[in-house]
Amino acid sequence: MSLKQSQQQVDNWIKNHGVRYFNELTNMAQLTEEVGEVARIIARRYGEQSEKESDKNKDLGEELADVMFVVLCLANQT
Repeated sequence: MSLKQSQQQVDNWIKNHGVRYFNELTNMAQLTEEVGEVARIIARRYGEQSEKESDKNKDLGEELADVMFVVLCLANQT
């Protein structure tokens, strides 16, 4: 799937689910939060930090998908 197709798919999802785009500043904050969640998983699972019990069920793929979704929202908006 191309980047343009991915952007269109995100735009369609937002329109079909009655959700609007958050403004760019809110999406930037959301992106920072999602990247932080990815960093936490990687640092605890693959880095030197010990993984907490509450982090063991976190899905890295889902968190990376959240990052991609917000990046595509920002791309559509700007």
